Amino acid sequence: MAVASLLVSLGGVPAQAQVRVQGQVRQDPTNLTELRKEAEKSAKELEDATKALEKRRADISVAEKALKDKLTALQDLERRLAVLRQPVSQLAELLYRQPLMAGGVVPFLSGSADEKTLRALSDANQMVAVRQQVVEQTNSLYKETERLAGEAQELRAGNLLAEAQLAVEVDTLRRRSDKIVKSLTAALVKLGIKIDKVGRAALGCNPLRAATADQYPNGLIPKGMLCPLQQRGFSLRADATIAFVSLNEAFRQRFGKAMCVTDAYRSLAEQQSVYYRRPGFAAVPGRSNHGLGLAVDLCGGVERSGSAEFVWMEKNSKRYGWFHPSWAYSSPFEPWHWEYDPKIDKLL
Repeated sequence: MAVASLLVSLGGVPAQAQVRVQGQVRQDPTNLTELRKEAEKSAKELEDATKALEKRRADISVAEKALKDKLTALQDLERRLAVLRQPVSQLAELLYRQPLMAGGVVPFLSGSADEKTLRALSDANQMVAVRQQVVEQTNSLYKETERLAGEAQELRAGNLLAEAQLAVEVDTLRRRSDKIVKSLTAALVKLGIKIDKVGRAALGCNPLRAATADQYPNGLIPKGMLCPLQQRGFSLRADATIAFVSLNEAFRQRFGKAMCVTDAYRSLAEQQSVYYRRPGFAAVPGRSNHGLGLAVDLCGGVERSGSAEFVWMEKNSKRYGWFHPSWAYSSPFEPWHWEYDPKIDKLL
């Protein structure tokens, strides 16, 4: 993603708000599935921009070290200049004190100069040469000082500007992601998902936290990490719930009733209870997809193989990321058991 070219509108997310991304204008989604996918896409954009910002900060850290080295070199040059400036004036003063006038130059020109005069002339010539060398070194150091000062200023300004631009883009993307998730939560509430008065349960319905649920062992996912279904008393992982709600609405349109659920997420203790009560009809505790928040057991006709509800589910469930696993057709035969696969959903 070209982060620098990413321009995002800060208008409202619901309904017909528009978002400009990479030069294209697209309508914000109003469909629940589209909202979820838009939230995931926005999260990916935010992740990419955040990584770019982190990389830029790492580059800035390297550049800051280079800047520090340049400033150190600059200070060293200034100290050397201060040392060189002092003898230049002293050399000039010494030249005027040498005995080259009056009784010094004439004897030298007539060829009758004594050793003292010749030595004084030699010293004077050497002083002039040293003075010229010092002047040239001083000029060179002045130019190097100006170059380093310019580079240091340019480096610092470039670093600050680049980091500020990236930080603004990351903040813009974060706000957009938050708005989409809030719109998604509001849509879920309208469709019957119950959340508490302070909205804690809404956190579990954030699809961006679905991957976080993977960090917990099977059957030990905290309640706050799960999103309730429309069917009260049952919950799943956020992305599974959102897909199930969409599937439930399609089922409602076809049969005039909501889907009937007998089981969804199972804690480890619940898995153990079912395993011992129904041997052969439940996975070994800690290995069930129910414990991952990715499976439901259905009723209301779906539990009967060949029924209109079961056949409809076979034909339509994959459109929402849900499927009837092959093992459930025979070993053991469980027409009521359905699972959610995020990979199937992403392909839709």
